[in-house]
Amino acid sequence: MARKPDERDGQSEFGKPQKAYKDLDFIRSRAGRPLRILAEFIEPEDRFERYNVSDTIVFFGSARILPRDVAEDELASAKKHGGDADIKRAEMGLEMSRYYEEARELSFRLTEWSKDLKGKVKRFVVCTGGGPGIMEAANRGAAEAAGHNIGLNIALPFEQHENPYISRELAFEFHYFFMRKFWFSYLAKAMIVFPGGYGTLDEFFELMTLVSTKKMGKAMPVVLYGSEYWNEVLNLDAMVKYGTISPSDLELFKCVDSVEDAMEFVTTKLTEHHIDKPGGGM
Repeated sequence: MARKPDERDGQSEFGKPQKAYKDLDFIRSRAGRPLRILAEFIEPEDRFERYNVSDTIVFFGSARILPRDVAEDELASAKKHGGDADIKRAEMGLEMSRYYEEARELSFRLTEWSKDLKGKVKRFVVCTGGGPGIMEAANRGAAEAAGHNIGLNIALPFEQHENPYISRELAFEFHYFFMRKFWFSYLAKAMIVFPGGYGTLDEFFELMTLVSTKKMGKAMPVVLYGSEYWNEVLNLDAMVKYGTISPSDLELFKCVDSVEDAMEFVTTKLTEHHIDKPGGGM
């Protein structure tokens, strides 16, 4: 809905004409939406250029997966104060915490590997959605390796809050999901998908759509981490059976179960397709 006329339109509080870009009522209005969208494209682009970020390795995964020590404390508390359902939930939380620790380790190792590459620009910088869970684990691992890392946060009413391990100069807050997802894909040279929920599935399937339709325009190694989880959650063989995807579509990603296998696959593919080549977008 358009803004209603206001006797102060176009004027400052002192009655003088006001520059449009200083009129916050206009910027926040429906008419100003294209400017807000454009800002979420131009400002990150400018910041990545200023900090010499050439390309990224993106980690996706659940915001609800806990660090091992926190999961252990929750299980101890459930056994002391909770019922059977609480204990069962906490036991699953502890089991799932392995993915937090493995995302942390993988990010650490990839960051150390990327820091050893020659060149003035920062290559293969770890990038996440900036929140808790797997996102925090990946930012944490990169920070522990003394590397820059990126957090593309989104304003949400629950779950999502900025984790403390993101490089301060590369912490972003988005309003629009589609602009945030653009920046996930645009600089990415590899994507690693840990167990997650609706958001993770959305990001994975959008990526698969871009890759399978060749809209990505670049080699994109994709890792599904945790075969036990993904084999139960996704039945992609059924899609082949019913003819809704091709058998070759199952070759667009690799399923792994260890940091070592993920590390070897990603670094081999990056070396093959992107080392000694400039970074950049899709």
